[in-house]
Amino acid sequence: MDKSEARAILATHLASFRARSYGDLMELMGDVQVAEVRGASGAEYQLEVQVMWDSRSEKVNIRVMGAIDDERLPAALAPLCGSFIVAPDRTFVGE
Repeated sequence: MDKSEARAILATHLASFRARSYGDLMELMGDVQVAEVRGASGAEYQLEVQVMWDSRSEKVNIRVMGAIDDERLPAALAPLCGSFIVAPDRTFVGE
């Protein structure tokens, strides 16, 4: 897997989730969003994004986690990951 290409694809994909409202992200809570993407190199990647509460006890901030791999071993066992946390006021926690 071309890690540089995969990181760029994951960052672009997560950026589309960063642009969503807090309410829109809440509607995706618990679902796993899966997409197949072809990189500039022609390689095919699978993207998975999951939206969840950052803290189950507080249920305030939302964590969005994404993972990408090329569906081949060993990358499929250890995909590249990225995440962000958004507060109800649309600020990004820890950034």
